[in-house]
Amino acid sequence: MTSKIVSINKRSSIYFNLFFSPLIFFICAFYFSIGFAKAPPESFADLSDQVSSSVVNIASTVTSENAPLNEFPQFPPGSPFEEFFKDFMEKGPARRPSQSLGSGFIISKEGLIVTNNHVIEGAEEITILLSDDREFNAKLIGRDTKTDIAVLKIESEGETFPFVEFGDSEILRVGDWVLAVGNPFGLGGSVTAGIVSARGREIGQGQYDDFIQTDASINRGNSGGPLFNMDGKVIGINTAIFSQSGGSVGIGFAIASNLASSVVDQLIEFGRTRRGWLGVYIQEVTEEIAESLEFTEARGALVSSVSPGSPAEKAKLLSGDIVLSFDGKKINKMRELPRIVAETKVGSKVDIDVWREGKPIKLTVILGELEEKGQIELSQNNEQESLDNDVKKVDILGLEISNITPDLSLEFDIDDNVGKVVITEVETNGPSFNKGINVGNVIRRAGRQDVNNVDDVLKALNIAKERGSQAFLLLITDGERERFVAINISKLK
Repeated sequence: MTSKIVSINKRSSIYFNLFFSPLIFFICAFYFSIGFAKAPPESFADLSDQVSSSVVNIASTVTSENAPLNEFPQFPPGSPFEEFFKDFMEKGPARRPSQSLGSGFIISKEGLIVTNNHVIEGAEEITILLSDDREFNAKLIGRDTKTDIAVLKIESEGETFPFVEFGDSEILRVGDWVLAVGNPFGLGGSVTAGIVSARGREIGQGQYDDFIQTDASINRGNSGGPLFNMDGKVIGINTAIFSQSGGSVGIGFAIASNLASSVVDQLIEFGRTRRGWLGVYIQEVTEEIAESLEFTEARGALVSSVSPGSPAEKAKLLSGDIVLSFDGKKINKMRELPRIVAETKVGSKVDIDVWREGKPIKLTVILGELEEKGQIELSQNNEQESLDNDVKKVDILGLEISNITPDLSLEFDIDDNVGKVVITEVETNGPSFNKGINVGNVIRRAGRQDVNNVDDVLKALNIAKERGSQAFLLLITDGERERFVAINISKLK
């Protein structure tokens, strides 16, 4: 009996080891991954030691021709000092050197440095101070004012330098730890830590805004310095702060590395940026616009006009198309498209997914170069037909429209090739008034068709009514810029 119990216990022990040990191991591994792998680091010292030697202080000297002098001293009339200082002041404006301080980081063993353009803008001399107190002069390789990025090269003979690499900012998550290294207030190398507070911030710097927001302490002098992830990769260039006092309040902004690295590569290769050019004007897709185009989402970039002779025109992209993705990258917000296009290599063949007339289609475009496009022309060379002055009041839109006559062209200063139907009256506080439509605006498209006379507008409105649309889409222009406007017509039902 005893031996039988022992046998059962041994067998139970074997079963337990076979089935429950792996389960316990899995549970422990799971809790380790969520409880320990993401735990705050005990110290940033090892990471600081790893990356700090690649971070430099930058001093740029600018000579101003109108640097202020001290106020002219007052002396008694007839004093010999009066004549002396008067002669001194009348010799002309003095050239006074001034110095700005910033940060940067080395990205190659040969001494290529990345910083902000505003750190070295207008500099006549650039001095680099390394973490080991060695000092070098640097020359400008290239700069881009639109993204505020510059590349420098340390002037040295055969020396090698410690350097860091760019990381992937796309995989960065809100809440991840980051380390900022730089030269705040000219104090020298300083390290601060924080987390990613937000991604994809737009702060009004330009159409290519793509900033990482962090609460790591960033102050004046940190500009151009790197923002590191915990792997020691640069995932941002510290550029701006939000502050009413000039000091850090925990809201700092860094240019995302994926944007910065493409600009840096071009500056190194060409000495300037070579941005892709599509050749369209775009606007946000609102819910009303999406509904009027039978699209179920308020996302993408709505093409309001296509530049003649542009890559977009050659690819058959049309006004009224919604760009859903570009080169395989999904477009959620309108402002994402210019940045993605600019980052795409000039001359590359790219697929574009668009929404047109209630269905998705695919187009292919060969990108041009932005700097070579010249002035964009929005108008199209359509022959002006002779039309009677047919005036129609459209109550549901709060508009009065008319075929364009020579008198109306003169009254509203409308060029012959702008369009054929003009808005002659807008009801105050009406549907069109609230959408920013003005007297003198020209209607180029209504619904899904081009407009040649007022009847085309009315026909398109009836089609929208029969289709049960919530909104009626108009493409209007003030003679300089075209835009789509969706006017609510749900009360027609």
